[in-house]
Amino acid sequence: MVLVSQKLEHALKEWAIAVEALSKGETIVLLRKGGIREAGFQVQQPLVWLYPTYEHQHPHLLKAEYAAKVTPVESGWHPQTVSIQSCAEITDVVPITNQEQITALQPYHIWHQQMIGDRLKWQPQRPLLVLLLKVYRLPTPTSIPYNDAYSGCKSWIDLIEPIATDLLNPVMSDDRYTTQVKTIKTLISANSDDK
Repeated sequence: MVLVSQKLEHALKEWAIAVEALSKGETIVLLRKGGIREAGFQVQQPLVWLYPTYEHQHPHLLKAEYAAKVTPVESGWHPQTVSIQSCAEITDVVPITNQEQITALQPYHIWHQQMIGDRLKWQPQRPLLVLLLKVYRLPTPTSIPYNDAYSGCKSWIDLIEPIATDLLNPVMSDDRYTTQVKTIKTLISANSDDK
């Protein structure tokens, strides 16, 4: 995808620690089943801002190198202003259905193995979805005021004021991104129940 300059309002809510890892090119993976208020997770827009959240981040749910970077907050806490630093193109959504697939993906995400296993077991009739994101950073993060419309356990929000996509820079080369996508999809397929 060639990014054209536009005003973009669509955003995907994700833990701040995950947004940071994506924005630094440390991962291209998010794992989702959907927010409590959603009947499953569906990609509504392929290009979205990454909106960092803090409320449900807990160190024990993350790999050790990420756990140390998280300070838990009280339920309902949010910052008065939110820093938007990156935009993502969701290039692939791949379902996983078993523990072998989770184990194979361990090097490619930030979460603790137990947390992912628990998420796979929650509502087992629904697969856990692997989102692969090509991330672009703003040269300078944009601070936006928090709005009550952004609250709650939902994946998707529309920003009150759209943000221009001017001057976005990819955090990873196209070749490196394509190689990671191919590797991850091969691992998922190789450990599928249908193989």
